[in-house]
Amino acid sequence: MSMSAVRRLPRALLRRLWRGLALVALGFVALSLLLVLGLREVPAHASMVMVERKVEAWLAGESLPLRHQWRPWEQLSDHAKLAVIAAEDQRFPEHRGFDLVEMRRAWEASRDGARLRGASTISQQTAKNLFLWTGRSWVRKGLEAWFTLLIETFWPKQRVLEVYLNIVEWDSGVFGLEAAAQHYFGVPADRLSAAQASRLAAILPNPRGWDAARPSFRVERRSAWIRQQMRNLGGVDYLARLAD
Repeated sequence: MSMSAVRRLPRALLRRLWRGLALVALGFVALSLLLVLGLREVPAHASMVMVERKVEAWLAGESLPLRHQWRPWEQLSDHAKLAVIAAEDQRFPEHRGFDLVEMRRAWEASRDGARLRGASTISQQTAKNLFLWTGRSWVRKGLEAWFTLLIETFWPKQRVLEVYLNIVEWDSGVFGLEAAAQHYFGVPADRLSAAQASRLAAILPNPRGWDAARPSFRVERRSAWIRQQMRNLGGVDYLARLAD
């Protein structure tokens, strides 16, 4: 092999590498688009967090039965829809997946020495729970942002909240509002009262550590604050803004 051929070899390998990476990237984009577009109409009967919990239990040599039943928008309590918005993301109807106001507040608080607080929207949490794994890393945050942009582009707001309420974790092995309502209160998801809904929303920051049926003082205080926020938002009439 001539010296010129030897010099050309790394360039050829580099071109192949870039070509391979481009194909992988295009494949990922195409697959993620297909997933998001498909789940615009099809019920999400599983999520990556559910898979992760099953794998964690299997690695620990334990069994973890999953309780999960999909319920369409009309069969989800309006109180629960409003309670989750009041607790997690009060600008949900206005933003396009990222609450820049909360992000700025969180950043300013951290600069002043306060503990960095979360500013994730319902859209971001839906993307994370449905498509990704738990934990913190720049890779996961980047993928979360990508899937958030996709669902905000292709799903109406009602669909985002519908999917979130159907897949979010509410206790060990308990996923979705129907399973949570039955688990904690023995009622279907469309029969939850405002008080019950506010307790469920109150435990979302720590669903495997807090109990909605036997709330601690902290949970009860948070649920009372959520009910006040629900009133401040104008009650369930606020949900009409999701259809705009």
